[in-house]
Amino acid sequence: MIRVSEEILEGQRAGAGVVALETTLIAHGFPPGEGVEVGLGSERAVRAGGAVPATIGVLDGEIVVGLTPSELERFDAASRKLGPRDLAAAVVQRAPGATTVGGTLSVCNACGIQFMATGGLGGVHRGWPSPPDVSADLQALAHTRALVVSSGIKSLLDVPATSELLETLGVPVLGWRTDTLPLFYAASGGPGVSARVETAAEAAAVAAAHWRILGGGLLLGRPPTESLDDVEPLIERALADAAAQDVHGQGVTPFVLSYLHRESDGKTLRANRELIVDNARLAGEIAAAASSSA
Repeated sequence: MIRVSEEILEGQRAGAGVVALETTLIAHGFPPGEGVEVGLGSERAVRAGGAVPATIGVLDGEIVVGLTPSELERFDAASRKLGPRDLAAAVVQRAPGATTVGGTLSVCNACGIQFMATGGLGGVHRGWPSPPDVSADLQALAHTRALVVSSGIKSLLDVPATSELLETLGVPVLGWRTDTLPLFYAASGGPGVSARVETAAEAAAVAAAHWRILGGGLLLGRPPTESLDDVEPLIERALADAAAQDVHGQGVTPFVLSYLHRESDGKTLRANRELIVDNARLAGEIAAAASSSA
């Protein structure tokens, strides 16, 4: 049911750092044709950080850990969006499926991968409890011994409420050289983090200590290199447009991203691409630091 590439298996046997990457970003996060290059760029960034990339998705009745470039090209907007609940059905029905953060973490849990990189974490949707929508990413993170590097929580969500729920779930929210959680496109303005870390080795050490004491996951918020501080009005208009068109559930994120990319004249698209690759490089550095100290 799970096929792990030989490179990843060899890396695990040798004690090398491995970083998981999702495929929802490839299939649903970018205009057609662009997602694959972002995925390949993320893999190159993980390698530049000193670790082995493990891009995860479902193809031909298998969960594949370590997709090849030709396999990555098979993920598009028609691919199912797979959270933890969706993995088994996609495997049995042999449906191509792109894993979310939560779906990817579920596979990490099964394969012993302890580091992951993404753009933004899912969480509590704005207006909760109407709609009563909370991403499965949060429970998956709370139950998986993994550190996720992101640029905070997806900007279309209720970030303070998500931060509070992460505290309730016992998930440390670390800031990469910052005291506040990044707001995805914006470097500052979010709620305070539970601890600040300055180096990859320090982040790896905090993760290792957390796993010994409590178990479960950690979130590391890395501010985007280029901060866009004027995106919030666009997000509000995008969400209003989504509601008017009865877009809900898993369809909201790709709808909002497409709206932002279009209405910002591509600024959010460029920022999204860059922060994802930068997060992957940092995750590679942290995984490599954890490997060297083991």
